[in-house]
Amino acid sequence: MTPYADLPERCFWKSGVARADPLTVSGLYDAKFRLTETDRIATAGSCFTQYLAAPLRSRGYRVLDVEPPPPWLNEDTLRAHGFGIYSARYGNIYTARQLLQLAREALDGFTPADPVWQRKKRFFDAQRPGVDPTGMDSAEEVMFVRAAHLDRVRELFRRMTVFVFTLGLTEAWMYADATTVFPTAPGTVAGQWNPARYRFHNFRTAEVAHDLRAFRALVQQVNPHFRMILSVSPVGLAATALDAHVLSATTRSKAVLRAAADEVESGDEGVDYFPSYELIATPFSGAMFYKPGLREVTPEGVAAAMRMFFDQHPALVRPDEQEVAENPRDPVCEEQLLEAFGP
Repeated sequence: MTPYADLPERCFWKSGVARADPLTVSGLYDAKFRLTETDRIATAGSCFTQYLAAPLRSRGYRVLDVEPPPPWLNEDTLRAHGFGIYSARYGNIYTARQLLQLAREALDGFTPADPVWQRKKRFFDAQRPGVDPTGMDSAEEVMFVRAAHLDRVRELFRRMTVFVFTLGLTEAWMYADATTVFPTAPGTVAGQWNPARYRFHNFRTAEVAHDLRAFRALVQQVNPHFRMILSVSPVGLAATALDAHVLSATTRSKAVLRAAADEVESGDEGVDYFPSYELIATPFSGAMFYKPGLREVTPEGVAAAMRMFFDQHPALVRPDEQEVAENPRDPVCEEQLLEAFGP
């Protein structure tokens, strides 16, 4: 007798991995709860989250968009200005601390330090500098538009029943007094780098888990029954600010995020974990789901992740597979800009 004798095939590497096909693997994702036609789904996180909204809508699910674009913008222009990418126009949210900070700003009266950055004579929202490529005429205009944005985020947090969030990074840039975290390094998209004004921080597992729990607790004050689906982005770091090889930094970051997601998910029946990272970024797929640069995920990798997700959350209507799976749009991702600073 042995405790392993009656375990299913998915519990053994030979049958669960070595003999399985990454395109059709079963048992890797066992959803804790199911999405329904009455759910109001919100999406946020790092770049990989952007692949999920269109397939969800195509399959009949209700994905919220509280900041829809003006009708006269074409698709490329609206994406460049942050419209239609997530459920609100907050841009990529790479860290759990950035997510918590947004919730505190919308629901708890928090005011970030250094809220407006400049580039030449234009002004940018430091918390989402990538959503307005041309900038604004004044700092006052930035703050007026941000106040309107926070109104919409507040509405989103109150209306949503399911919040889908992809953890992307542990490395972040903070204001010197550590009160505020930024989505990008000052000077990358806008702003000016000043080592006396900003500092680097690499979040640890306990910090990420704390921030996710704090976000959930804060939103529950206005929306007690919302649920979360967490995942870890399979996209590696474009660059690291550590004195380390970028591969080592990426491995460290993803391990921290995965461990933190497990800490939060395992202790909360209202939080689920979707293993897109395990499907795409581990030896299981042998890098077959990455484009030649080994960071960007191929359309086949996106389709495999979506198949795994919708095996557990079946379509409510018949989807247009050609549109939503085989030819996904490349995500909008500010972190890629860091490659321009490399040799």
